[in-house]
Amino acid sequence: MGKTFAEKILARAAGLPEASTGQVVDVYPHLIMSHAASWRCIKTLEKLGTDKLYDVDRIAMVMDHNSPARTAKTAADQKLCREFAEQKGIAKFYDIDAGIAHVVLIEDGYVRPGMVLIGTDSHSTIYGALGAAGSGVGFSEVTAAWVSGFLWMKVPDSIKVVIDGPLALGTTAKDVMLKLIGDLTADGATYCSVEFHGSYIQGLSISERMTLCNLAMELGCKFAYVPPDEVTRAYLSERGVKPTDYQEIHPDPDATYIKTLVIDGSQLQPQIACPHTVDNVKPISAVAGKKVDQVFIGSCTNAKYEDLAQAASILKGRKVAPGVRLIVTPASKNILERIIKEGIYATFLESGALLTNPGCGACAGDGGAMADGEVTLSTANRNFQGRMGSYSAEIYLGSPLVAAATAIRGVITDPREFLSKEG
Repeated sequence: MGKTFAEKILARAAGLPEASTGQVVDVYPHLIMSHAASWRCIKTLEKLGTDKLYDVDRIAMVMDHNSPARTAKTAADQKLCREFAEQKGIAKFYDIDAGIAHVVLIEDGYVRPGMVLIGTDSHSTIYGALGAAGSGVGFSEVTAAWVSGFLWMKVPDSIKVVIDGPLALGTTAKDVMLKLIGDLTADGATYCSVEFHGSYIQGLSISERMTLCNLAMELGCKFAYVPPDEVTRAYLSERGVKPTDYQEIHPDPDATYIKTLVIDGSQLQPQIACPHTVDNVKPISAVAGKKVDQVFIGSCTNAKYEDLAQAASILKGRKVAPGVRLIVTPASKNILERIIKEGIYATFLESGALLTNPGCGACAGDGGAMADGEVTLSTANRNFQGRMGSYSAEIYLGSPLVAAATAIRGVITDPREFLSKEG
């Protein structure tokens, strides 16, 4: 019987000849990521009564949430992390200027096909964009892995998602995933490995693959996965990663899935997740015209270079609507540098946007808070009540194209209004 991606990769990471769905195995992650919660891991390590780490080369720490520090408490936590990293010789330490953990680790070539990665962030599923298995875990599990080098995992069931392309005008990977989340619901893939296949996936950019795998977490999945291909290999090569530095894993043609879903991308229209859950999804035609007070373009889901370029293509030569706040937060320092060089930064400024330093920003509740009754259209991955300020405020989720069009009109707007005019 054929094996799925999850069965193969967990068997390899556990040093076993094979593994099957439901089996519990001891997995040795290739990389253990902790973000702003790193200080919690350090404190937990102290309680364990040891300061010995299994392998510092497998540890990455990124100060991406609440950066720069807004309070003395946060500053002290970040100071603790800096001192710990220096003391232990943790080379993969990224300070407050670097950006969002997931993005910077992928940009710097630390995420490769066939790897297992765990992190103190639920959206660690994003690493599947490069054919890896990423999973979010708690800070106590991360600390235990720091010391022991392993943690146990149950081999998950697998779901196959076939996306046929090309996508319709004005739609992106964000719309694909919102549609999927709306159809399956927030617990539709609980502790499952979601594999993406189909003609749309073949040759898809790494940026859009990251969006797919990032948002897969909102289905409750354990892993998300896009099969490595020439696009993957070229992306890694650009970052100095040689083919001999990784070993791809592909599911067998006769692998067993508990469910297979097919999405016809050619029939898709822009999708919107409405308050207050990510699976409360409607086509944009059902919510167009909803007045907004703020638009946020950011997060590990949709603040990559490609996302910002898409938004800027609509904003260029246009102005943000009076009374609307447009906040743009690049996902990394590298992305910020690139949009400055290519004039995209200037396009945002000229449109009336406020650009902030790279990082999680408003997605993590760091700036961009709303008052009672206010409405934000966000490109982030979650719209839970109170996530961006007042519990009586509302968050709608959409793509960067939707965000740009909405900022211009001041109401939730179908981006095809602008794209059709431009051919």
